[in-house]
Amino acid sequence: MRHAVALSVGLALAQGAAAQEEALPLPSGLTAQIQEVLTDRPGLGLTYRFRFVAEGFAGVGESEAELETVLADLVWLCESYALPRLAVTGPVPAQVVISLADRPSEFGVFDPDVTQVFEAYRPQEGACIWEMF
Repeated sequence: MRHAVALSVGLALAQGAAAQEEALPLPSGLTAQIQEVLTDRPGLGLTYRFRFVAEGFAGVGESEAELETVLADLVWLCESYALPRLAVTGPVPAQVVISLADRPSEFGVFDPDVTQVFEAYRPQEGACIWEMF
Protein backbone atom coordinates (compact mmCIF):
# COMPACT_ATOMS: atom_id res chain seq x y z
CA MET A 1 0.00 0.00 0.00
CA ARG A 2 2.86 2.41 0.78
CA HIS A 3 4.23 1.93 -2.73
CA ALA A 4 0.88 2.78 -4.30
CA VAL A 5 0.70 6.03 -2.30
CA ALA A 6 4.28 6.95 -3.20
CA LEU A 7 3.61 6.14 -6.85
CA SER A 8 0.49 8.32 -6.97
CA VAL A 9 2.33 11.18 -5.26
CA GLY A 10 5.16 10.84 -7.78
CA LEU A 11 2.72 10.83 -10.69
CA ALA A 12 0.94 13.91 -9.32
CA LEU A 13 4.25 15.74 -9.01
CA ALA A 14 5.27 14.79 -12.55
CA GLN A 15 1.91 15.92 -13.93
CA GLY A 16 2.22 19.20 -12.02
CA ALA A 17 5.68 19.85 -13.46
CA ALA A 18 4.45 19.10 -16.99
CA ALA A 19 1.46 21.41 -16.51
CA GLN A 20 3.74 24.26 -15.47
CA GLU A 21 5.55 24.00 -18.81
CA GLU A 22 2.33 23.87 -20.86
CA ALA A 23 1.74 26.93 -23.05
CA LEU A 24 -1.89 28.02 -23.03
CA PRO A 25 -2.88 30.24 -25.99
CA LEU A 26 -5.44 32.79 -24.75
CA PRO A 27 -8.24 34.41 -26.77
CA SER A 28 -6.34 37.74 -26.54
CA GLY A 29 -3.35 36.28 -28.37
CA LEU A 30 -1.15 36.07 -25.27
CA THR A 31 0.26 32.75 -24.07
CA ALA A 32 -0.13 31.85 -20.41
CA GLN A 33 1.48 29.25 -18.17
CA ILE A 34 0.25 28.01 -14.83
CA GLN A 35 2.38 29.31 -11.97
CA GLU A 36 0.67 27.40 -9.17
CA VAL A 37 -2.61 26.08 -7.80
CA LEU A 38 -3.50 26.85 -4.20
CA THR A 39 -6.41 25.68 -2.09
CA ASP A 40 -7.95 27.12 1.03
CA ARG A 41 -11.21 27.15 2.95
CA PRO A 42 -12.29 30.75 3.56
CA GLY A 43 -15.69 31.48 5.09
CA LEU A 44 -17.53 30.58 1.87
CA GLY A 45 -16.08 27.06 1.52
CA LEU A 46 -13.35 25.33 -0.44
CA THR A 47 -11.56 27.64 -2.91
CA TYR A 48 -9.07 26.73 -5.63
CA ARG A 49 -6.75 29.50 -6.84
CA PHE A 50 -5.25 29.01 -10.27
CA ARG A 51 -2.42 31.51 -10.75
CA PHE A 52 -1.26 32.10 -14.33
CA VAL A 53 1.54 34.15 -15.87
CA ALA A 54 1.58 35.61 -19.39
CA GLU A 55 4.63 37.47 -20.59
CA GLY A 56 3.53 40.76 -22.10
CA PHE A 57 0.33 40.98 -20.04
CA ALA A 58 -0.42 44.68 -19.53
CA GLY A 59 -3.48 44.50 -17.29
CA VAL A 60 -6.67 46.43 -17.87
CA GLY A 61 -6.50 49.82 -19.53
CA GLU A 62 -9.10 52.54 -19.72
CA SER A 63 -11.24 51.14 -22.53
CA GLU A 64 -14.17 48.76 -22.24
CA ALA A 65 -12.65 46.65 -25.03
CA GLU A 66 -9.48 46.07 -22.98
CA LEU A 67 -11.56 45.04 -19.97
CA GLU A 68 -13.62 42.63 -22.09
CA THR A 69 -10.43 41.13 -23.55
CA VAL A 70 -8.95 40.44 -20.11
CA LEU A 71 -12.24 39.05 -18.79
CA ALA A 72 -12.49 36.74 -21.82
CA ASP A 73 -8.98 35.41 -21.05
CA LEU A 74 -9.91 34.79 -17.39
CA VAL A 75 -13.14 32.97 -18.27
CA TRP A 76 -11.28 30.90 -20.88
CA LEU A 77 -8.65 29.91 -18.29
CA CYS A 78 -11.39 28.98 -15.82
CA GLU A 79 -13.51 26.94 -18.22
CA SER A 80 -10.78 25.44 -20.41
CA TYR A 81 -8.04 24.83 -17.87
CA ALA A 82 -9.35 24.94 -14.29
CA LEU A 83 -12.72 23.18 -14.56
CA PRO A 84 -11.41 20.06 -16.33
CA ARG A 85 -8.88 19.65 -13.52
CA LEU A 86 -11.39 19.96 -10.67
CA ALA A 87 -12.93 16.53 -11.25
CA VAL A 88 -9.62 14.81 -10.53
CA THR A 89 -8.50 16.93 -7.58
CA GLY A 90 -11.16 16.00 -5.02
CA PRO A 91 -14.24 17.78 -3.70
CA VAL A 92 -15.80 20.39 -5.96
CA PRO A 93 -14.88 23.83 -4.65
CA ALA A 94 -17.41 26.53 -3.86
CA GLN A 95 -15.20 29.01 -5.69
CA VAL A 96 -12.44 29.12 -8.29
CA VAL A 97 -10.20 32.19 -8.42
CA ILE A 98 -8.28 32.82 -11.63
CA SER A 99 -5.39 35.28 -11.62
CA LEU A 100 -3.26 36.45 -14.52
CA ALA A 101 0.00 38.34 -14.08
CA ASP A 102 2.87 39.54 -16.24
CA ARG A 103 5.44 37.64 -14.14
CA PRO A 104 5.56 35.14 -11.28
CA SER A 105 5.01 36.51 -7.79
CA GLU A 106 4.61 35.22 -4.28
CA PHE A 107 0.97 34.73 -3.29
CA GLY A 108 -0.25 37.28 -0.77
CA VAL A 109 2.82 39.53 -1.06
CA PHE A 110 2.36 42.95 -2.68
CA ASP A 111 4.85 43.66 -5.45
CA PRO A 112 4.36 47.02 -7.20
CA ASP A 113 6.30 45.74 -10.23
CA VAL A 114 3.78 42.95 -10.95
CA THR A 115 0.73 43.63 -13.10
CA GLN A 116 -2.01 41.24 -12.01
CA VAL A 117 -5.77 40.79 -12.24
CA PHE A 118 -8.01 38.17 -10.68
CA GLU A 119 -11.66 37.19 -10.63
CA ALA A 120 -13.71 34.68 -8.66
CA TYR A 121 -16.07 32.16 -10.26
CA ARG A 122 -18.55 29.56 -9.08
CA PRO A 123 -18.21 26.28 -11.00
CA GLN A 124 -21.64 25.23 -12.23
CA GLU A 125 -22.56 22.66 -14.90
CA GLY A 126 -19.31 23.02 -16.86
CA ALA A 127 -19.27 26.81 -16.74
CA CYS A 128 -17.59 29.47 -14.62
CA ILE A 129 -20.15 31.88 -13.20
CA TRP A 130 -18.58 35.23 -12.26
CA GLU A 131 -18.93 36.17 -8.60
CA MET A 132 -18.32 39.70 -7.36
CA PHE A 133 -15.81 40.06 -4.52
